[in-house]
Amino acid sequence: MAETHSNPPPPAVRVVAGRTVVVLRGEIDLLTVPSLSARLDELTAGPCPDLVVDLRDVTFIDCSGLGMLCRARNRVMAHQGRLRLVTDSPDFRRLLPRVGLADVFDLGTRLCEALTPAADAGHLADAKS
Repeated sequence: MAETHSNPPPPAVRVVAGRTVVVLRGEIDLLTVPSLSARLDELTAGPCPDLVVDLRDVTFIDCSGLGMLCRARNRVMAHQGRLRLVTDSPDFRRLLPRVGLADVFDLGTRLCEALTPAADAGHLADAKS
């Protein structure tokens, strides 16, 4: 395994329009999940977390990565917050129904959708562009 894979850089985190945006990159698997999960735990610990997880630069995700996203969602829901995932990967979108997670996540294809006030009204609409 490559050094960068076994020792991934921390995810980029910034606050935009009151929402915490976490940008994940590369492979999310058994080797990278512990550090990523610890960071997501920090970000979901407070009251009413509003988290947007940008998965557009993720090249691979295994069951431990899906488990990490489910854990983050459960923590957000327990704190009366909101979690949105942003991905333009058709593979990821096909994977969710196959593993029983089709309706679990608020899912969009563009980051700008997740950051607009209209995103608060309901689930993100899938963009055609």
